[in-house]
Amino acid sequence: MGNTEVIVEPGRHDIVIKRVFNAPPEKVFQALIDPEKIARWWGPRRYDTIVEHLDARNGGSWRFRNRDEQGNEYTFRGVFHDVTPPERLAQTFEYEAMPGHVSLESATLEPIDGGRTRYTAVSVFPSVEDRDGMAQSGMQEGASESMDRLAELVEQ
Repeated sequence: MGNTEVIVEPGRHDIVIKRVFNAPPEKVFQALIDPEKIARWWGPRRYDTIVEHLDARNGGSWRFRNRDEQGNEYTFRGVFHDVTPPERLAQTFEYEAMPGHVSLESATLEPIDGGRTRYTAVSVFPSVEDRDGMAQSGMQEGASESMDRLAELVEQ
């Protein structure tokens, strides 16, 4: 697949991810908030994703774990700030092994011709250093793989 654009501009606090899905916004949005669907696309294929908690409403929270083949776990959590189906989702994101490094993520879903969706996600970090640390962690490859998996799910 490989149709995901990850934009990391030097000196900025944000990372932008863009993708066009061959599915309507309603279907893409549902895959972003449905625990069963999230477990099928969130994170790289080499991990199992366990959705421990997901309350996709303004003020609701979420917590996911990735588990590798050796049983190592990586846990992430956040709070929803804006859930506007099927147009927008905004939430915080924190890797629990690095507490205090919280980013604010927003995803917008725009309908485009042919029943497709333009997805644009922006993650804003508290500092350029935090953003650079995320970019250097392999996040770009993981995000691209997650977007490919999401496309496989919603484009069925």
